[in-house]
Amino acid sequence: MVAAGMSIERIRADFPQITAEDVHEALLYAAAAVAERELPLRCGA
Repeated sequence: MVAAGMSIERIRADFPQITAEDVHEALLYAAAAVAERELPLRCGA
């Protein structure tokens, strides 16, 4: 949701059970998951 441009405040308004810390922890998890992957590069196109 953050990647799509939604603010943390908006996420919390839509999901009141989620804290700002929950959103922060989810972003850290996502960053770590992406850092562990190798993405192939497309050549030529």
